[in-house]
Amino acid sequence: MTPLDKLIVTAESALRTLSGSASAARTCPRPDVSPAQLARSEQRLSGALMRVNHVGEVCAQALYSAQGLTTRDPELKRQFAHAAREETDHLAWTEKRLDELNARTSVLNPLWYAGAFAIGLLAGRIGDATSLGFVVETERQVEAHLADHLKRLPQSDLASRAIVIQMQADEAAHAASAESAGAAPLPAPARWAMRLAARVMTSTAHYL
Repeated sequence: MTPLDKLIVTAESALRTLSGSASAARTCPRPDVSPAQLARSEQRLSGALMRVNHVGEVCAQALYSAQGLTTRDPELKRQFAHAAREETDHLAWTEKRLDELNARTSVLNPLWYAGAFAIGLLAGRIGDATSLGFVVETERQVEAHLADHLKRLPQSDLASRAIVIQMQADEAAHAASAESAGAAPLPAPARWAMRLAARVMTSTAHYL
């Protein structure tokens, strides 16, 4: 593609992510039994946690888009594109669940997207090994974050829990694929900075 083509595709991806028009290729995970009616307090908690998860998927779209732009390796481009498609499923699932919970997405999504895109560009410019290392560290942190949400989600919110469980499995697979593709471990200061940024993002998105 020409630089203009890449710019158009990148802009289209950003608009699709931020407009709430994501479409899943896979069926949204559902519990085997009919979910119970949530109390108002449980619904508010689930809505806040799923909003945080939705923000994570907005950031994932930005990261994979930026990393796909920077790599010159065709196979790696395909790997990033495949992961991005699965993350699009997560984006659509969390959007749908937020609607069911009468909750909204984060008002700061454009900011989250822009920041994640910039980080993905930086990692990609350093090199493919670093870019893949960033994927591994990001996905490992997301796995831990989703495990924490499974503990915090109301036990009766089977619908949200089913989505989070599938997301967790997919994130683990993305990390494993990046490792097998030649990811370089990130230095400790970079990992700490990523954890700090993630803490700021999740605590803010819980409310905003």
